[in-house]
Amino acid sequence: MPEGWQWDRTLFAGSAAHYVRGRLPYAPGFAEALAGALGADGRGRLLDVGCGPGVVLLPMARFFDEAVGVDPDEDMLADAARRAARRGVGNVRLVAARAEELPAGLGKFRAVVFAQSFHWTDRERVAALVRGMLEPGGALVHISEAQDPPAEPAPPTPPAPPFENMAALVRRYLGPVRRAGRGTLAGGTPGGESRVFAGAGFEHAGRLVVPAGATVERTVDDLVAWTFSRSASAPHLFGDRQADFERDLRALLSRAAPDGRFAERLPATEIVIWRKPPTP
Repeated sequence: MPEGWQWDRTLFAGSAAHYVRGRLPYAPGFAEALAGALGADGRGRLLDVGCGPGVVLLPMARFFDEAVGVDPDEDMLADAARRAARRGVGNVRLVAARAEELPAGLGKFRAVVFAQSFHWTDRERVAALVRGMLEPGGALVHISEAQDPPAEPAPPTPPAPPFENMAALVRRYLGPVRRAGRGTLAGGTPGGESRVFAGAGFEHAGRLVVPAGATVERTVDDLVAWTFSRSASAPHLFGDRQADFERDLRALLSRAAPDGRFAERLPATEIVIWRKPPTP
């Protein structure tokens, strides 16, 4: 668990309705790249821990017999279920649980994925739990935005979103320390995830960087959704000032781009694979 912070149910309260619209997607082709690296062939089971609305779970489901998503936020799971139904993905099972409550009777898996969720867990404990849920030789996969992507030119006009000014507005309403649920949060995983996975007995099996680079247009509504999709600025944190904050945020964005159009480059996606040894 991040030092000095205790999990509570309000971490992403109210964010599910904004998540898919607000967050930039992973790089196109990330699912095919990951499936190829894993040798996924339609057999076995996949577990996505902290699956949210299914942005990794649903594209990966077709490469397995069954794909199980676990998340403690029932609104996120409800959105994942709606999206699975719309896409005709029928081999998905969704379970309301924290990572620390695993194995939760879910059985064995060929692969377990953490997509920008591992840092919210009691990491040493969860890594050990997941190791016990993997088949011999099974894979633990950590997915995130690439930390050292190739240099890209600045996005063309329209302008880039004014993220620094947006963050300053959040601080004006919520204070200078980053919020996380009912508490505050600073920093990621001390020593990095690699230290934790190696300490749990996993063997490093490769790193992929799936390029993206395309420029996408973002609207004021998209950037408002992005803001409310984040734990540090989830809707509930503003209390009865949420409408005031949204009004000020929209005014800030309108000043930055009077036509309401912004440009962002899709970030590359980093995939790091660890393997459970095939024998004890």
